Amino acid sequence: MSELTVVKIGGNVIDDPEKLSDFLEAFSKLSGKVVLVHGGGKLASDLSGELGIQTKMVNGRRITDAENLKLVTMVYAGLVNKNIVASLQARGVNAMGMCGADQDLILAEKRNHPSIDFGYVGDITKVNTLALCKQIECNSVLVIAPITHDGKGQLLNTNADTIATEVAAALSRFYKVKLVYSFEKLGVLMDSEDDSSVMPVLDSKKCAKMIKDGTINTGMMPKTENAFYALKQGVEEVIIGNFVSMENNHSSGTQIIQ
Repeated sequence: MSELTVVKIGGNVIDDPEKLSDFLEAFSKLSGKVVLVHGGGKLASDLSGELGIQTKMVNGRRITDAENLKLVTMVYAGLVNKNIVASLQARGVNAMGMCGADQDLILAEKRNHPSIDFGYVGDITKVNTLALCKQIECNSVLVIAPITHDGKGQLLNTNADTIATEVAAALSRFYKVKLVYSFEKLGVLMDSEDDSSVMPVLDSKKCAKMIKDGTINTGMMPKTENAFYALKQGVEEVIIGNFVSMENNHSSGTQIIQ
């Protein structure tokens, strides 16, 4: 099987034009088959304030009502996605911007929570692996926005870390997949106050202990949960860290192992 890299970038990169430019410069130099999944950043929240649309958050998660769904769709699948695509094209990368509704790429269902109504937030039920592979084999670099659909005409806002995980897992049937969760830190930290305390390797037992003692908190927990899930689903290698630093050989991130 040929190798493929799936990279996920968070809003902290998208929010900063200089960081985004540095990331895309490093990303454009990746060899082989690659897929990029991006989050939304603060732009949607900033724009909602300007338009007078209230943003509600519960435990750090956005409540996506009908008006906010319109907004995040326009920002994530439109402005952010196409800016990234245009920037990659300027760097000689044949990029194709997509969201879950395009080519029936990612199906999801509206989240059913026992006590919280998250609105139009989607949990993934199926990834169209054939559609992904067709684009990849046409030498397109897929740039995937975190908007999915339910197959019945309803768009849904879906967590970008989860999209990256499910896409990587689906593609692992046909490729040797490396999954990178890129964010502002150099990796998973032993001490959240010390950016140099990067763990070179993190296994599930150590992770559980760090969650219990609070070293790994709400911000990192979803990434580690997705990382271990990806390995169980057949992804060959999972790394959490700063993609630009890794590509420039300034760090190696944290390798996740079972």
